Amino acid sequence: MSIITIQSNSGKTVKFEEKKFASGGMKDVHWGVDKNYVVAFYRDKQNENSKERVENIARLYRERIFEREGGEYWRKVLCWPSDVVEYNGKLGIVCPTYDNHFFFEYGSVNNDMLGIKGNEKEGKWFASASNQNRFLDPREKGDWRSYLRIGILISRAVKKLHSAGLAHSDLSYKNVLIDPAGGNACIIDIDSLVVPGKYPPDVVGTPDFIAPEVMASKSLKVGDENKALPNINTDKHALAVLIYMYLLYRHPLRGDKVHDMDPQKDEELSMGSKALFIEHPNDTSNIKNPENVKKTAMPWGDPKKMPYTICGPYLSALFERAFIENLHNPMMRPSANEWEIALVKTLDLTQPCMNKQCNQKWFVFDNKTNPKCPFCNTPYITMLPILNLYSAREEGKYKPDNHRIMVYHNQYLYKWHVDRTVFPNERISDADKRPLGYFVFHNNEWKLVNQSIPELKDVKSEEAIPIGGYIVLTDGLQLTFMNSLNGRLAAIQMVNGTE
Repeated sequence: MSIITIQSNSGKTVKFEEKKFASGGMKDVHWGVDKNYVVAFYRDKQNENSKERVENIARLYRERIFEREGGEYWRKVLCWPSDVVEYNGKLGIVCPTYDNHFFFEYGSVNNDMLGIKGNEKEGKWFASASNQNRFLDPREKGDWRSYLRIGILISRAVKKLHSAGLAHSDLSYKNVLIDPAGGNACIIDIDSLVVPGKYPPDVVGTPDFIAPEVMASKSLKVGDENKALPNINTDKHALAVLIYMYLLYRHPLRGDKVHDMDPQKDEELSMGSKALFIEHPNDTSNIKNPENVKKTAMPWGDPKKMPYTICGPYLSALFERAFIENLHNPMMRPSANEWEIALVKTLDLTQPCMNKQCNQKWFVFDNKTNPKCPFCNTPYITMLPILNLYSAREEGKYKPDNHRIMVYHNQYLYKWHVDRTVFPNERISDADKRPLGYFVFHNNEWKLVNQSIPELKDVKSEEAIPIGGYIVLTDGLQLTFMNSLNGRLAAIQMVNGTE
């Protein structure tokens, strides 16, 4: 194998294989000598603005994110160019290779009939019920809770880009690799980032993820003040679509409504100015008729059977804002930070399905009297404890946090549950990741075992629960976790399962 050795624009030695191993829409990709990195060359000649863009992305913006405290975290979720090279008149970028878990280990069903074993895990394989049901090995699919975790990682990464004033501009399931089996995600194709007022977008986006205002003005010439271009607000639309598709395995806007007999015009209208949520409560004209849905996409293809509300109250509220209230109001779309918070709080509502054969394994408890898994209709048996969390804003006065914990056997309690100032994001310390207590169902009683909460107390009896001790959870019980104003109070609610 012939090896090319060159100097990067920053003066580093870069060695790569002469033969390309892959080609994308804009670049040809070569392996670095130790395969810890790749070198991707743009096929078309890049102008000075494009060259300056990738130089700044690989140095200035990279330093702002990776060379500061906590920067190591972002290497897992952002595949960022590390250098720029030029060879034979072509501009190229050096990028780290993806972690092994982002490549298919088992491939597709029937002895890898599609030949995807070893290929990148593009999100498109997992965002479609039909693709999952027909093609994927069950060991590649993960469970429903893993897609909540994936949503958290994607939201967190997009939040980081937006906080730096950057827009991805082409956020889609093609530019996000996911690993449902391990709950991992990584945003790729970072080299086309948009900096408002400085570096305009190179593309309008990927179909399915282009914001309605961009699609509606697609035919206008560049420079027209009415032409909408990708930016942070269009990223917010794409992020909402991604999360919806990863949790419900269908597109939120692709229904049965036809606006024009010309397929191209119909696409521009249905994804642009006439875009309509397929679960809109007041306009059902775009809903999918189950008869028009592939059998391999069922039951997910039928919103009546799998409505967005199965995602729980926090995510439902954001789906409504993104696709009902503000689909055509870019400035009011939910932010990446709001999605992250809602997904984290939704994890606290998840309950393991009692049916060991359930494909999804987990579901969001909807606080109904007789909870059951929406995926396999298996009811939950026995009493279910809920911890409704409150925080003190002044001494002795607690207000609801709109945050509940749905308890299950061997579930842990963490610092972010007991202290309102702590949140499980990229800045959380290792010490705050350690569990403080856990719940067990034993002798027909639910118990909270105190591992390391020094100030755990029963409010009514004023009895302290020592470290190593436990308290039985009963309806109406109130617990405090800390004496400071940062500490939370938990009001216990017992809900009957199906006997």
